[in-house]
Amino acid sequence: MLPRSTPAAVGVSGRSVLELLDRLEEQGVECHSIMVVRRGHVVAEGWWAPYSAERPHLLYSLTKSFTSIAVGLAIDDGLLALDDRLVDVLPDHVPDDVSEQGRRITVHHLLSMTAGHPEDSLEEAWRLEPDDLVKGFLRVPFADAEGTRHTYDNSTTYILARMVERVTGRDLRELLDERLFKPMGIDHAEWDTVASGAAFGFHGLHLTTEAVAAFGELLLRGGRSHGRQLVPREWVELATSRHIETLPLPNWAPNPDFLSGYGYQFWMSRHGYHGHGSFGQYCVVVPEHELVIAVAGSVNPTNELPGLFWDCLFPGLDDPGSAEDDEILAERLRRLSLAPVPGSVGPERSVEANADGSSWDSPLPDGTAVVVDATDGGWLLRLGSDLEIPVGYGEWRESSPLGRPIVATGAWQGDTFVADLYVITSPHRVRLVVDAGTATAAWNVVPLTTPNLELHLRAPLMTRPDVS
Repeated sequence: MLPRSTPAAVGVSGRSVLELLDRLEEQGVECHSIMVVRRGHVVAEGWWAPYSAERPHLLYSLTKSFTSIAVGLAIDDGLLALDDRLVDVLPDHVPDDVSEQGRRITVHHLLSMTAGHPEDSLEEAWRLEPDDLVKGFLRVPFADAEGTRHTYDNSTTYILARMVERVTGRDLRELLDERLFKPMGIDHAEWDTVASGAAFGFHGLHLTTEAVAAFGELLLRGGRSHGRQLVPREWVELATSRHIETLPLPNWAPNPDFLSGYGYQFWMSRHGYHGHGSFGQYCVVVPEHELVIAVAGSVNPTNELPGLFWDCLFPGLDDPGSAEDDEILAERLRRLSLAPVPGSVGPERSVEANADGSSWDSPLPDGTAVVVDATDGGWLLRLGSDLEIPVGYGEWRESSPLGRPIVATGAWQGDTFVADLYVITSPHRVRLVVDAGTATAAWNVVPLTTPNLELHLRAPLMTRPDVS
């Protein structure tokens, strides 16, 4: 999809990328993939096994930036305008007692997340109206005048997706496939949905790392890809411009690259701008350096990023480095891997246990039957009556018992069996420990939609989310 080059050929020092990899490791930032693009060429790319180049990865809220593009397409087609009011575009979703401020909310307010709610309205909106998030959003009391204060609010993007669908007569996924993804050569976009089957809009898109990097390149080139103007330049410039100042995010240490302002579903950075999703999903665009960085990972919070990009990569820009540096970097990138479970292949015997799922964030319901049977070079793990998962020893084994792939590795540690179960198209994995008739399971980072492992192995994931 994107042309390749050595770092030195486009003015990037291989040493600077090596420094970035070192710093990510030192800071405990778990990456699953990284791609650095300079002057339109991929100069560094790597995947931490068992993650791999062809595998789509859940983007979480980086999805919002793609919904912004869909809004821009609808506006360019003359079907929507920034000053169009929510109540006029979706009149059948307006509560009878809608407030005057609710009547004034426009596309601009939704894009810039300046509707006036004091906090993310998603949870409260869905509590008030379990079957109609748009109506619930309008019922949540406003605290500030519209257009005056940015509040990170997932509901706004959900509503934008529904507005685009209403005015275009097209499903959001179909629209982006036809107008953006297919012309870019992206044929693998996957979407999670709410129970009705509609795309979240604010979350749920799965793309490969290269597709995310190609999206960043499209933005960097003013909406052009493969010689075609896919997105109006004017929209790209508007969406990636600062429209409102931003405040510290709840439960996050202050991060200067999230305090530089907000555009239309894009974060302004100290350098350029970025789309961001929970647990370390990034599409960073730095026009002044013709630089795009795409990252997928599993870390929370992500306060080290994107600052490490500036600290490590910027000193190496326009430094040709050396062929030797490039070779060292290429070898390092080829060897990237997460660690398999340490231990031994252990006894060839079956183990049975019941899961302790009493915690609210348990991947397994309380009392789930867990059976571990030895097989050739590994194990067959049975979870309840529906899930059978092959587990490798010293290697990852893949299966798709319910439609979405899971990759597993394990080992015996004394009398305890330990396995890591990677929901490989997401940032998430489960550590399962079986000991003395009891099995405990825990997420590396708890998914924001549901902790239930079984639901994450179904494609698409259909659920009503909590706040994300």
